[in-house]
Amino acid sequence: MKIYGNENVKDVKDAFKNGNMTVAVYGLGKMGLPLAAIFADKGARVIGADINEEVVMKTNQGINHVRGEPGLDELVEKNVKRGRLKATTDLVKAAKDSDVMIILVPAFLDKNKKPDLGIVKSVSENIAKGIERGDFVIVETTVPPGTTDRVVRPILEKSGLKAGEDFGMAHCPERTSSGRAIRDILGAYPKVCGGINKKSTDTAEAIYQVINSKGVITVSSSTEAEMVKIAEGLYRDVNIALANELALISERYGADVFEVIKTANTQPFCNIHKPGAGVGGHCIPVYPWFVIDENTKLIKTAREVNDSMPEYVVDKVSKTLSEHGESVKDSNVLIAGLVYRPGVKEVYHTPAREVIKKLRKLGANVYGYDPVLSEDEMKSMLGVESPNGHKINCAVFIHDYRYNPKANIEHILTPENLFRNG
Repeated sequence: MKIYGNENVKDVKDAFKNGNMTVAVYGLGKMGLPLAAIFADKGARVIGADINEEVVMKTNQGINHVRGEPGLDELVEKNVKRGRLKATTDLVKAAKDSDVMIILVPAFLDKNKKPDLGIVKSVSENIAKGIERGDFVIVETTVPPGTTDRVVRPILEKSGLKAGEDFGMAHCPERTSSGRAIRDILGAYPKVCGGINKKSTDTAEAIYQVINSKGVITVSSSTEAEMVKIAEGLYRDVNIALANELALISERYGADVFEVIKTANTQPFCNIHKPGAGVGGHCIPVYPWFVIDENTKLIKTAREVNDSMPEYVVDKVSKTLSEHGESVKDSNVLIAGLVYRPGVKEVYHTPAREVIKKLRKLGANVYGYDPVLSEDEMKSMLGVESPNGHKINCAVFIHDYRYNPKANIEHILTPENLFRNG
């Protein structure tokens, strides 16, 4: 069913229910595969398009390759067996065989911290070779504002078709977190949709009303929708930077920053986050750079503050050891909390990486612990291993873990006393 221009939710639901809607999800990663499986579970025929042959093979076997997502194993297996979900490496054919194409591939930063939209552009080129009149293209990837209209649109129009007339386009940002993707997609929050014109916005709204129980919030254009996702990340980054600076100030005055923040947050207009060793993951450390320029002084400063926290942690280790007549050089230091967020098996931009790097530069022997990582994963991801009975001069708990080590630990820096004197 060619969907563009049909904003009737009942018609869209019927198309899903009757298997008359084919959706191609480009990118079967940690957000793309859950989205594909959910669309399939709602009745659509879904084609997962990915250049990774192993991912495609596993998906076609009904095997979920994304770890740590509750319910995804069952959802993938069930819908592959039903014939609703399949995968392919032929990105052009996926577009030819689909009514709706959803782009959910990564956007990165280059070495100069400028947006790298190479994968988004490549996928768009492939879609352009298969797009037809009446098709609908959605960008879910978090991108710099204006990307859907000024970058993706011109590429798609190389097909000879005109966006807004022959096919529709919208930006509908993913608003999901690792470890809870299915719950988020199904309705932890409303979906945000903004099209390149009203017809596109209405079409996107009808599609996502089928899968999101909290409904859809429509915004004026694709650019507003792109800005919504950026704003969400910026808020958290700036807030965490504020918490980190409050921690440094509180330490200077001998105050307990956690008590300060907890009490301040009882006032309804105050919602300060917690301080920590830095900010990791695929989102918060990356997306601010999509908009940072010479005019974004606050946002850039927040990035600098949060990126400076691993250095603070290392200084705290050095100070703690020095106060007890020890040196960082040749000391055994344990880093507890290697992943970027507790419970999520990912180390992308994890603060632990910089802490380990800086400690080793000072001559420390660094060991690691994280309950979600195996010994082999700790070694391959961050180059550390368990203490295995070694005496630990100082343990740094980046996350609030309960750890019963086999090793003897002399000094422990918890998330709380990292920001306290003494």
